[in-house]
Amino acid sequence: MASKSNVYAGVAGYVGRADQQGTVGVFTRPAETGRWQHTLTDHETYTVSIHPTDPNVVFAGTADGVYRSTDRGKTFQRTNFPDHSTQIWSFLVDAKNRKLIYAGGSPISLYRSEDTGETWRKLPDPGMPDRAVMPFACRVMRMAQHPAKPGTIFAALEVNGVMRTTDGGESWSDCSSDLIRLGQQPHLKSKIVSNTYNEGMLDGHAIAISPADPDKVIVAVRMGLFETGDGGETWQDMEVGRFSPTTYGRDIKVSPQDGSTLYAALSVAASSKDGAIYRSTDKGATWKRFDKVQVHGTIMSVAVHHTDPDQLYIGARYDGEIFGTENGGATWESLPLPSGVKDIYSVAVG
Repeated sequence: MASKSNVYAGVAGYVGRADQQGTVGVFTRPAETGRWQHTLTDHETYTVSIHPTDPNVVFAGTADGVYRSTDRGKTFQRTNFPDHSTQIWSFLVDAKNRKLIYAGGSPISLYRSEDTGETWRKLPDPGMPDRAVMPFACRVMRMAQHPAKPGTIFAALEVNGVMRTTDGGESWSDCSSDLIRLGQQPHLKSKIVSNTYNEGMLDGHAIAISPADPDKVIVAVRMGLFETGDGGETWQDMEVGRFSPTTYGRDIKVSPQDGSTLYAALSVAASSKDGAIYRSTDKGATWKRFDKVQVHGTIMSVAVHHTDPDQLYIGARYDGEIFGTENGGATWESLPLPSGVKDIYSVAVG
């Protein structure tokens, strides 16, 4: 297929395997050439995000703060970011004020820019309790903003549940108590590398809010997809296992064109050789498999196009696998990264 858009991949080398070295940074695949270029080479990159109204602006969350491109990914420069050696795992562009950008870090921290990412200010410490002793610092993996209340933002934490702000990030409240309660059920207990069987329910990877149902928040965790309708006071299991043989929730995105349409990346585990994309057209009530490909690694990221509903891309560990569709899922093309490039963490298209 002739590419209509630029595609970006954030690569973090061999995360979790300190004895191995790997390629890191951002790879850009310009629409005009269809060939991958290694455009940010110096730092592990955990997230890549395209500005929703200006595709020239691309943000990269790295092991050394925020980098930004203003030329559609041809070049990246470090922004005026206050802290060095801070990992950035997520971005959120405010729906009302497009110059206002949030960045989520590790250890758990939030930063805010009011000039489209040129300069940044660290927000007050969210003050989340440590609930699981992990071999890495907890991360702000994804953020989701209430469509009608821009100051209300939910954040998924790996591995520490969910938190919420109602004042644009100046203060945060914990929304994890009911996730922990659910984690007492035998089929929702999971302990792999921490000191608690609550680990699986606290292992937040993505979070989403649809304008079609603005008071419902969906979080993707190790144990599946869970939803709240009361601001995180209580959570309910969406029982995605009724529709998918794999339930490890890694990413969830709302279609920018149709709020009733959601896409979820469901795999076997953090380290696995299988996974699929499931689509819901009824705000998460039912799901059907959407992709037509076979991945050989956990699907880490789903990229939806901000203006074209027919374009969607996915990225999977461990073999640099990226697949895309430009016709609403009818056909798919493999767009692998250069040989030997592994550990994709994020994919973006625009």
